This record gives sequence, structure tokens and C-alpha cells, in this order.
Amino acid sequence: MKAGRTITELAAEVLRQNELKADYLVDTRRLNMEHDKLGTVLHMLDEKGVDVVEPMNINATAHSQISTHCDIPLKYYNRMQTDNTGLLTMNVNSWFSKEPAQRTLRTLDGTARAFLSSRYRRIDNFDIMNAVLPIIGEIPDARFESCEITDNKMFVKVVNPRLEQEVTPGDVVQAGIVISNSETGHGSVSVQPLIFRLVCLNGMVVNSARTRQNHIGRTNTADENYLLYSDETLESDDRTLLLKIQDTVRSVVDEVKFSKVVDTLREAKDAHMNTADIPAVVKLATRQFDLLDAEGEGVLNRLIETSDYTLYGLANAVTRHSQDVESYERASKLEGVGYEIVTMAPTLWNRLNSTAFAAAA
Repeated sequence: MKAGRTITELAAEVLRQNELKADYLVDTRRLNMEHDKLGTVLHMLDEKGVDVVEPMNINATAHSQISTHCDIPLKYYNRMQTDNTGLLTMNVNSWFSKEPAQRTLRTLDGTARAFLSSRYRRIDNFDIMNAVLPIIGEIPDARFESCEITDNKMFVKVVNPRLEQEVTPGDVVQAGIVISNSETGHGSVSVQPLIFRLVCLNGMVVNSARTRQNHIGRTNTADENYLLYSDETLESDDRTLLLKIQDTVRSVVDEVKFSKVVDTLREAKDAHMNTADIPAVVKLATRQFDLLDAEGEGVLNRLIETSDYTLYGLANAVTRHSQDVESYERASKLEGVGYEIVTMAPTLWNRLNSTAFAAAA
């Protein structure tokens, strides 16, 4: 599992962001994109054209969401941003004015970090942490194995060392939980089981057993051209959601469910790979599960290191390689891919093996 922050470091950053972030519901006619010597900035203006707040930098996420909102292909948007910022600002400002809409603008540290629908429902990291940390504290000996907060997502990965089994003699796995959330429109609140393999400290996310809540709610409206959201008390439906998340965290590390997942891993250990052309099998799996070519090469190297030429070995090669990728979000994605490989349909596994065998012949 890729190393991240400690739970103390994560909590400190979540608290910092909660105190400094600001959210607005704004009419796009009151927004103006401009490029100056410091870069591209976004102005939020009142009815007299005066800045309501200091001009904001725009991060990659917000740029991408503005591109989508204005129906400007992202590749072309990025080209204008690099080669012709005047054309970019003219295009964006024109569509902001020509097709006005109310949008949720999320900001942090003087930067526009998300440009979202007026229906966007705030489910913030601070609220998630307040809901789940007391429940995790109820699990004896629970261990925060890895935590992180990126521009787009928060991850909390917890292991329960009291719930463990062997896949094969000496290959011990423990049960755990992955809690993730995005404040910028990059995913729902998600609570998923985690399998932690002690022999190589791999983490495998069980994608088939996920509880999630989308950030979609009632349409927000504002009588003014812009409105600063306050941190008012959570509404009743938000309280209900947080209670549901707490219940899910309590139940996700379930001994019966954990045993079923371990049985699946044992079955994968008995599914042998066609060794006539191992690189071909890995290459086919790379394409099937949308891995990058460089990731496929890393997986092949890890597979050869272990010499475990089974479906289980291939999955563990993916999760082991996840520790080597730079992006924590991508690493977490690969941990989920590991379980997708373990649970691939037998017909698909046979097809990958037979295709590789035919290529080798």
C-alpha cells in the first residue's frame, strides 16, 4: 500500500482546509476570467463590477470543469491556455454571459478549486472525519495504515489486525476499511472493504462491496448574483447520511464477508497462468483493465520477482506496483484493479491465457 500521511497529519490538514475554504453560489454573468502577468485568474464581481473577493487562481480541476460547462473540448481549452490565453478568456467570458447559469464555486487558499452544478451537495471531509473517527476508535487495535488528501480526494485506510486469515500457509491477510470522499466533484463518499496482505504490505480494495453517496441534492438558488455559503448546521438529510456512513463503517469489517473474500483469493491462487508467454498475458490484462503501458511493465517486473504465475499472483503484482506510482489517487485506483483481476470471469481469464498461448505459438 502506498505510504501517505499519518492520521494526525491528515486531521490537521482537513481542519486547516475547513477553516479556510469558502463556497459560493454565483451567476456566471458575475464571473470574469482574465490573464495577467501572474497567470489566469477568475474575478467574482458585484452588480457594479467590483471584485467581491480577491481575484482567484484557477487550478486544473476548475479549468477542466469550466471547459465542460462551456462545452469547449478540453484539448482545445488546454491549447488556448498554453498558446493563446486571450482567446481562452474571450471564449469563456462569452459563454458565461451568453448562457448564464448559477454554479457552485468552491475555493481554498485563494484558488478556485471546483466549478460545479448548483445541485452539488456538500459532503465535506471535515464532516466525514467527525463521523467515522469515533467509530474506528471502537474497533480494538484498529491501525491507520495510510491516509492522504489530494487536490481532489481524501482517503482513510484502516486495518483491523484482529481479523485475519491465511490465503495459503504463511500468506496472511487482514481485514480493513477504505473511506474516501471528494469535495471537488471527483467521486462520491465511499466506504469499501480492504484486504491487507502482510507479506508485502499490499492493499486490495474490494470494489464489489461498496457503499457510496453521490454529491447530488436539491437545486440551490440565490436571490442575489452571488451568495457565500455559511457553515450552518447540517440539515436533517445530511445527518441521516452521516449516521448511515457510521453504520457502514461498523459493518464493513464483517467476519463472514471477510471469509468470503479470502475464499475468492484462494480460488484465484488455483487459477494458473499460461507461462508460454507471460509478457503477453500481462499485456492483455493491461489493456483489459485500462492500465498504462508503463504500469503494465511495472506489473510484469513485480510478477517475475515473485514467480507466482496465478491469477492471485497477477493481482498482487498490480497492487504491489501501486506503491511505486507517483499519484496517491492512481495508486488507490490500482488497489481496486487488483480485486477486479482476482474476480474476473473465468471465461475472460481463459481467453487471456489462450490468446497469449496462440501468440506464443
